[in-house]
Amino acid sequence: MLYQRELGAASNDDVIRFFPPRRAQRADDEAPAPDSAGQRRHEAAFAYARTLFEGVIEHCDEIDDLIGRQAENWRLERMPAVDRNLLRLAVYEMVWQPDVPKLVVLDEAIELAKTFGSENSSRFVNGLLDGLLRTQAFPGSLT
Repeated sequence: MLYQRELGAASNDDVIRFFPPRRAQRADDEAPAPDSAGQRRHEAAFAYARTLFEGVIEHCDEIDDLIGRQAENWRLERMPAVDRNLLRLAVYEMVWQPDVPKLVVLDEAIELAKTFGSENSSRFVNGLLDGLLRTQAFPGSLT
């Protein structure tokens, strides 16, 4: 959602309205019942994604400041968009979602960087977030 907002120049409302992207249903796919457990999990996941998206937007200046102070020799605008938005998401969770363990945030950010980033993204994201964890006091638990 953050990536779409930044690179697609979409409004926040449009990003939310058109997320998650709908996949075409194959003829042999069975549509989930509207009240199924799968549908409820999907709705809960989207609600959390929306919370993260809106939280990053609301606190973007503070988040970017933390990232910028930790990123030696890297200006935020020079970072690849995937890396920049993964870092924003992770920092938001570390600061404003104290119930999420910080090492879980770190691990998830690294995995997302491996999947969606460049060859070096996971090392870059790991180094920057690990540095923040070592130099900043975040609310909540590490594990």
